[in-house]
Amino acid sequence: MANYLTENEVDMKRKIEDKVQEIIGLIQEDYDGNKDIDKIGVYDKPDKAAVIEIVKKLFQIVYPGYFMDRSYKVYSAKNSLAVLMEDVFYRLNQQIELALRFDERFENASRTEIEDAAEDFTEKFLAKIPQIREYVETDLEAEFDGDPAAGSKVEIILAYPGLMASTVNRLAHELYLLGIPLIPRLMTEYAHTETGIDIHPGATIGKYFFIDHGTGIVVGETTVIGEHVKLYQGVTLGALSTRGGQSLKNKRRHPTIEDNVVIYSGASILGGDTIIGHDSVIGGNAFITSSVPAGTRVK
Repeated sequence: MANYLTENEVDMKRKIEDKVQEIIGLIQEDYDGNKDIDKIGVYDKPDKAAVIEIVKKLFQIVYPGYFMDRSYKVYSAKNSLAVLMEDVFYRLNQQIELALRFDERFENASRTEIEDAAEDFTEKFLAKIPQIREYVETDLEAEFDGDPAAGSKVEIILAYPGLMASTVNRLAHELYLLGIPLIPRLMTEYAHTETGIDIHPGATIGKYFFIDHGTGIVVGETTVIGEHVKLYQGVTLGALSTRGGQSLKNKRRHPTIEDNVVIYSGASILGGDTIIGHDSVIGGNAFITSSVPAGTRVK
């Protein structure tokens, strides 16, 4: 049985459509105001969703057998690696090529020069995977040895947000070191969204990095973290002040944490001149803006 609109319903529908068209006109007119938030073009910048898919595929490479494509009835990590690597190379190369358009180094470069550079950067990054895996293995060991609640290393790989965040950071950091714009930050912000852990891709982190719980951790761009460092939830390794804005770009703004340091929940350690000496323990909710000698216990 057909449904017919009443005269009042037809009139109301027409009024809504007119109002919608009026609002659309206002928004389209606003698009012509040259705001920074206006779209530049549909295909002229990296695709956030595509970068996230690349991260997921990189996890399949870093952790063979743990994050495999379930669509295959038979799975062999070694046999699938060639196909997976080719896929990642193509996708990442494409995104890097788009990102290089925002790189001052290539401001006057030709399309061919950008394409060649993107391919070179992609190759250099993927060649770093064995080294990245070496560091990730130490992070896994630190998580397992340091957490009595961990039932197994499999549990940590599949379920622990700290290991996910640190793994994404180790991947993104290598792209950051190559000077690739946008993509490293898209990668770590994906991890931030998934885990609540915010680690800037510029942060330098040594082996055996252990994040316990992790929610609310913030690690700034110029932070340097040594080996065997343990962070609890809510820790901030941040800048003492950001009032200088862009004038502070490329300057040390974040602290150095030396080897074998434990920082408990809610602690804030700020400033580019702040060094936490090795084998120190920083208590919960501590607020530190100056250096701490090695072996210190801060309550």
